[in-house]
Amino acid sequence: MYKGLNGWAEQRDAHQSVRNIDTSAVAKGTLSDLDKLTVNDNPTPPEKYNRVEQFGPAWKDVDHNGCDTRNDILARDLKTISDRRNACVITAGQLADPYSGKWIDFRKKEASKVQIDHVVALENAWQSGAYKLTQEDREALANDPDNLLAVNGHDNMAKGSKSADQWMPPNSAYACTYASKQVQIKSRYALTVTTNEKQALADALATCTTN
Repeated sequence: MYKGLNGWAEQRDAHQSVRNIDTSAVAKGTLSDLDKLTVNDNPTPPEKYNRVEQFGPAWKDVDHNGCDTRNDILARDLKTISDRRNACVITAGQLADPYSGKWIDFRKKEASKVQIDHVVALENAWQSGAYKLTQEDREALANDPDNLLAVNGHDNMAKGSKSADQWMPPNSAYACTYASKQVQIKSRYALTVTTNEKQALADALATCTTN
């Protein structure tokens, strides 16, 4: 579906969607799930992290819709799409960036401005127990839409492979949702947390409010 850029009113509404997040739904039960995660302050993976060997190349067409995961996430997360190369490849649009709370213009020729972040970074996942998963499950983790977000490139690069105690989104209004997503993915794939990481997630979840 093509969506035009309809001026300031549309931009204002989308920007509000970044700031005024409905945290009541995403927070429900998350603290309980966090408490169930195994704490391991000294994980010992059998070998060093290697993205391609352990999680497969980026990006796959895991849902077999003809588009790779990157383009699926762009199509999901961009608030407006103004141009496409074809049914899969978006060449222009706008992102209401959850990490900064700002609007970002996406252009395919400047693709580094909008990047796809793994909420639970793959290197962190590997350190947290993904090495115990099958190759199939690791590739599922790498392409899981619930673990992927279109975000501004600067914050994605600043985050790198950091865990929640080492990095949180600059947009504090997104802390609850970010922590909830981290817990969701760590629970789904039986990944561990460190003591400091668990506390950071609990602190972020404490910011959740019921609207």
